[in-house]
Amino acid sequence: MLNPLRAAVVAAFVLTAGCTAADPPGPPPGLAERGTTFTKATVTKQDLTAKVSLTGKVELNPVYGIAAPVDGEVRYLAAPDAGPVARETRVATVWSDGEPTRIVIPAGAEFAGRLVADRAVVVKGTPIVSVRHGGYAVAADIDGKQAYAIANGLKAVRAQIEGGPGPFACATLGTIAALPPGTVPEPPEPTAPPVDPTAPPTMAGPPKDVEPQPEPSEPTGMRLVCTAPSGTTLINGAPATVEVVTAEAKNVLVAPVEAVAGTQGKGQVDVIGPDGERVTTPVQLGLTDGKVVEIKSGLEGDETLAVPGPTLAAPEPTGEFGPGGP
Repeated sequence: MLNPLRAAVVAAFVLTAGCTAADPPGPPPGLAERGTTFTKATVTKQDLTAKVSLTGKVELNPVYGIAAPVDGEVRYLAAPDAGPVARETRVATVWSDGEPTRIVIPAGAEFAGRLVADRAVVVKGTPIVSVRHGGYAVAADIDGKQAYAIANGLKAVRAQIEGGPGPFACATLGTIAALPPGTVPEPPEPTAPPVDPTAPPTMAGPPKDVEPQPEPSEPTGMRLVCTAPSGTTLINGAPATVEVVTAEAKNVLVAPVEAVAGTQGKGQVDVIGPDGERVTTPVQLGLTDGKVVEIKSGLEGDETLAVPGPTLAAPEPTGEFGPGGP
């Protein structure tokens, strides 16, 4: 019969021998192994509306830009008198293949400056004139990611004033492109009256005040400026939310965004096969509303997808001798 002390020593030796460094470690507590599928999703068909939400505010007399509607050469006319124009006024012409396209500012607006040189050759969409709206409007700043989302056009714009009127349809003004600083042509030199040789000479007095020169228009970041319907009460500086509908599609194949790698153009999904294996499949992506994304090609419509979708592998360490070091 074993001595109790000796038996305890033997048991401790056995336990220690069973936990050697050669045993593979298990996954960290609370974390699943890489590639574990947590949930599954199926692709479906539905109508899809792509929207972008912008943060803006009410502004008095905001500046916006008018872009060239065609490729061509810009030729400016003489700048209108300072102040709002009484009627629609042409300020430039874009010539393309011998055909003129008029650039006009609307009645009630004010010419704010030229954005390119006279006779500059521009491409369609280039801001060429800055205009100051007369009255209140809603102005919303646009970051680079949002600009890509709305680059293909605006289907509809709605605005909601915080604690105020809305939502209401908001009519956009000009272009969303960033406006460089513009220049206002200097006024012509005043013509000196003819000198009467019979008039007595006058004594030179103190110099007269110099006429103030027009200020150049300010540069802006990318922004959307839109006007509310007539009768809408607006207060300068009031915060607003602007919703932009960029595109619409009917009865298209969609998948949850969590199952898709990528948001525009080319992407990937992990299709779950009959044996449960994940097969990474390239797809062509279309519209997205932030919850689902359109699958334009790459899937038949009866697939089951893994969620989360595929992720990029971690990059290998690099060193002096390339990937992996020496």
